[in-house]
Amino acid sequence: MNSFFQDVQHNFYQSFVERDRWALYLDGLKISFIVMLGALALGIILGILVAVVRTAHDQKKKEKSSSAGLSVLNAIVKVYVTVIRGTPMMVQLLIMGLVVFAQSRNLIMIAILTLGINSGAYVSETIRSGIQSINPGQMEAGRSLGMSYGTVMRLVIIPQAIKNILPALGNEMIILFKDTSLVTVIGLADLTKVAIQIQARTYQAFMPFVGIALVYLAVVMLMTWGLGKVERRLAASDRS
Repeated sequence: MNSFFQDVQHNFYQSFVERDRWALYLDGLKISFIVMLGALALGIILGILVAVVRTAHDQKKKEKSSSAGLSVLNAIVKVYVTVIRGTPMMVQLLIMGLVVFAQSRNLIMIAILTLGINSGAYVSETIRSGIQSINPGQMEAGRSLGMSYGTVMRLVIIPQAIKNILPALGNEMIILFKDTSLVTVIGLADLTKVAIQIQARTYQAFMPFVGIALVYLAVVMLMTWGLGKVERRLAASDRS
């Protein structure tokens, strides 16, 4: 039994303490957060644009006044959503990192771009459902006041839709944080890549990988707690 605890202590020292390796984990965690936040921002922007195009096309189609330009845009975004949702994230990272941006060494940019484009396809459907949940009478009221379709969407519909789908966007943030572990395939030194590098130096797999698993779990639990507080505040503001 003493030998077991001595081995655990030795492995922990090798994986986290020796040569200040804990600092490498912190650097990897920082990169994971940068990629997550950048990808989330890009995903929300793309998601809003795609959702607005698809919603506008559906609305114009009902009114039988859809333009050729809007139909082309709608076809393009439908292809985008289909392709991104139908292919694995890791394959998308490999294509972006080893094909599209093969000559670039800005791995953080490649990771943010890839995860953001992937996230945008899923967020677009979430935002689209949020837009559809808003009473159509609000659009009609805005148009009757002389506001353009885009102005009503920007000032009236989308802010309410974002509020309604905030829990879903929070879940997307959690998913993105966990998906940052995939960026190791393009060589980015995120949290998972650091664990792989330390395992290769110490020949000890248990401590590095169990350690980062606990870090991911702790961060996700903290995010979940924070999102729960935000949701309760929103619910309280709706009742007041």
